This record gives sequence, structure tokens and C-alpha cells, in this order.
Amino acid sequence: MGNRFLIVGGVAGGASVAARIRRLDETAIIIMFERGRNVSFSNCALPYHLSGIVEKSEDLVLMNPGKFKEQYNIDARVNSEVVKINREEKKITVKNSVTEEVYEERYDKLILSPGANPIVPSLEGTDRNHVFTVRNVEDISKLNNYVQHREVMDIAVIGGGFIGVEVAENLRLAGYNVSIVEFSNQIMAPFDYDIVQVLQKEMIDNGINLIVNDGLSKVKEGFIELNSGRKVEAQAVVMAIGVRPETTLAKDAGLEIGELGGIKVDHNYQTNDKDIYAVGDAIEVYNRLTRKATKLALAGPAQRQARAAADHMYGKNHRHNGVIGSSCVQVFHQNAASTGLNEKAAQMAEINYDFAYIIPGDKVGLMPSSNPMHFKLLYEYPTGKILGAQAIGKGNVDKRMDVIASMITMGATVEDLKELELCYSPIFSTAKDVVNLAALVASNLLYGEYKQVPVTKIRELVENNAYIVDVREPSEFEMGHLNNAVNIPLSELRQRLNEIPIDQPVYVHCRTGQRSYNAVMALQNLGYTNVYNVAGSFLGVSIYEYFNDQTTNRKKILTNYNFA
Repeated sequence: MGNRFLIVGGVAGGASVAARIRRLDETAIIIMFERGRNVSFSNCALPYHLSGIVEKSEDLVLMNPGKFKEQYNIDARVNSEVVKINREEKKITVKNSVTEEVYEERYDKLILSPGANPIVPSLEGTDRNHVFTVRNVEDISKLNNYVQHREVMDIAVIGGGFIGVEVAENLRLAGYNVSIVEFSNQIMAPFDYDIVQVLQKEMIDNGINLIVNDGLSKVKEGFIELNSGRKVEAQAVVMAIGVRPETTLAKDAGLEIGELGGIKVDHNYQTNDKDIYAVGDAIEVYNRLTRKATKLALAGPAQRQARAAADHMYGKNHRHNGVIGSSCVQVFHQNAASTGLNEKAAQMAEINYDFAYIIPGDKVGLMPSSNPMHFKLLYEYPTGKILGAQAIGKGNVDKRMDVIASMITMGATVEDLKELELCYSPIFSTAKDVVNLAALVASNLLYGEYKQVPVTKIRELVENNAYIVDVREPSEFEMGHLNNAVNIPLSELRQRLNEIPIDQPVYVHCRTGQRSYNAVMALQNLGYTNVYNVAGSFLGVSIYEYFNDQTTNRKKILTNYNFA
């Protein structure tokens, strides 16, 4: 008889560690306990059942207990909650939620993968039967059945993270009136405030009632009330505020909990008990960029942790690189991806940084499927070390983030990224890919070739009547421009130098930043010393201003937007 491996929890972490142990040891006794009805399901695909993209909820189930037994000789027990760990006797207590049977199982090694629980605040009405969470197949089925078989037209989603946005999108695609309520000033925290405006515009353009800077106060029958006193119609409410590591079992067993509230593990995913490991959403992990503990509820890292933990049990070494945090999401017609640090994270880690923000075409412009891609690259100053990136567009943003994630893992700089050789065909990209262009811009900024001003500062400049030069052609200018901009096309720049002051800052923009960069370099070579390129230019400013213009009715700083 082989060693007994007991695994608490399935899905990405638990199921992966079970499969890895079996590949390493055919004699091992492996028992996996899942308190829900399904031991292995596609967690990330849950929201897509609401729109019918995943037609049947059963399709979300990846592996049932019978298949685990047949294919891997793993005893997978569903509806089985582990309620206690006896570390001294190396036993766990299990309760079957269907039969009410309580029994014990002995282990040689115990692996905890309990995941995380949705956060439901203790507010008036959050215990009503029309309030839902989205954690598993059962949850998503309950929500879908409720909204389909009751008189539901208005649904409120509380929280604008990945789950909240995906649930809201799929409910909207199914034909419901959907509101998102987000307590902070933006949805999708991995993205910086400037670039996330692309997603916020996409949400309201597709009929989502997006409310930021406000929080849930109470749930009533037929509506919710917010902290501001505002009432929002809702016959169903989805709580998607976030998740909290499930650590009850670990705490009760005296296992060490980290400073962020997750189970503390070492580089081999061992707890402070050498015979107990933990992986997945319930643990704290090491961020290689901030060099601090963090929580990361993602399937990819959980699977890698599972393999590493199983390998360590069998004396196999692995290199612990830490995490950087890479993710992607589709929001209606826009794709979005991020990796590494954003500005908020870099500031919290007290890392000196700068960034390049560009909006090039994702393919050669001749191609009918070419579209602008908003791309932001963060790098450490003065080393040029790549810290992170964000991209939003209709093209392959995930490919670009995979490139940046690889470069971060290799400790690369913007110089390395600038010289990176990538595949090229007009239908896939441009000869200088988006990531190469971002690195070129970052290098120029790093070495002081020119100065930039971000889109976040343009409203202040317009309101203070700063001297702004729009170097687009007159036809472009007439279609929409900043209120106080002077139109001096790049083709006329050298003939109209007398209109450009030398005794005050001059801010130059075009549509996306390429022509204005050339204008800035020309002016510098002609003796101008106080010239700035507007990062993102008029397209970036239009995107940045739009959502707040629409939702606050403030005075616009431009005559018309440009989104094309």
C-alpha cells in the first residue's frame, strides 16, 4: 500500500495536485474531498452560462467522480465537507452533506485547496432570496433559473471586478437591464484609471448602467439603495464584491495565517506543519516585483502551485519564481489584458517608475481588421526594468501581455523589449509590433529625448488656457478638437514657427501621438526647450474624458470626441 494523500477542495488547485501525484506514484492512495456537488468545473467560464454561450450548466463540469476513478484511480468525493483537522493523529473529520454521515480519514500528507468565498457584506437585505453569489456551478444555475423564471428585467451587480464585469456583460447579452455598482472610482482594478476608461465607455455604450464612487447600502424588494441615497431598480442582485480566502479549517487546526489573511506557506507550499500543504486561492504568494506577500485568485498560478507541491512531496526540486499577476478579459467588443504592476501597485511598493502610453494600430492599417490598441508600459526609473503593462483593444491584447509577462520573468529592460524579434504579417501585426513601439517610446523617455504629459493632465491645461498645438490636418481638427487648441498641421509647422511661443510651455498633440512626436522633435531641434508631447493625444483624451462627461454632466474640454 502506498502513502495516503488527502486533498481538501477540487477545481484548479486540488484536482491538479491529485493528478500530478498519480503521475508520480501509481501506488499512492489519493482521496479528494469537495463540499459542493462538482469536484472539477470551469470556474472562469461560469458567467458565460448566463448568456447561453455555454448552453448547459452541465457543460461547465470538467470531470465527475466516476471519470476520476476510471482515468486516474482517484477517489473524488463530492458533497463532502472536511470540518476538522487533527494534526496530532494526522486525521481529518468529514461530513457528508447529503447523508449527514460523519467519519474520519487518516493521511500521510494533507493538501488544502479550499479556495475563496464570495464577500457578502452584512447589510440590510443581503440575505434575501433574490441575492446571489457566483462561486460554483450550483450558484450560477440558481441565478440563471431565477432570472429566467421570475419576472426579472432589472439586475444589479455589486462590484466591478472580473466576475462582476463578466456577469454583467453576459446578463446584458441575455437581454436584461443591468447596473454595476462599484465602490471605488473605477471598475477593473488591475488597470490604471486612464486606460480603464476604454472599458467604462464600452460598458455604457452597450447599455450597462455603470455607477462608480458609490456603494451598496441596503437591498429592498425590487430595488437597491446606495450610500448616496440613490435607488436602482433590481429584481435580482449579484454580489461580486470580491473573494476572501477560505481559511477556517486551517485556523482551527492552528496553521499559520499570513498578514493578508491567507494561509501562509513556504516556497514549496508547505504550511508550518511539514505534512500539510496548501495551494490556490486560499494562500498568500510571493510577488517577485514588489517582493512582498500578495493574494492572487487565478487558475494558472494555482495549477503551477499544485504541481510544485506534489513534486516536493516526492523530492523533486522546482524553481520558485514568485508571481507577477497576468490576466485578460473580454468586455463586449473590447479585449483587455494586464500583467505585472500598474501605477497604483508601483506607488504602494515605493518603486520609482515612468510609463509609455501609446495607441498604435494593432495591424497594418491597410487591413480591414486593423483597430487602435491602447497600450501602457510601466518601467522602473532609472534602470529601465519592465514592471508591467496593460492593453485594451479589439485585437490580440493577450498575445502582447504574454510577451511582456515573459520579459518581466526574464528580468528584461525596455532596451531588451525594443530589440525583441517577433513574428510579423500584415494580417497579424505591424513590422514594429505594439510592444516594440512601446519600448521605443519608453527608451526615448528614459534617456530624456523628449518630455510628455499624460491625458490625466489635459483638462487642467485646457482650463488654465495652456498653449496647445494640434498638428492634425484641418479636416480632422474641424471634426473635433480641444477647446483652446491652435491648429498648426505638421505639414505647415516649419512655415508657422512664429505662432509658437518660446517663453512658455507648449503642448503638442495629434490623433494618437506619432505626428505630434515628430513635431516635438522638430521643435526641439529648432531650439525649443519647453515642448511636451501629449501621450495618447486626441484619441486618448477623448476616451479619458468621455465617461465622466456623460455621467457627471460637467463642462466638456473638447468640441467633439474622436474614437475611431
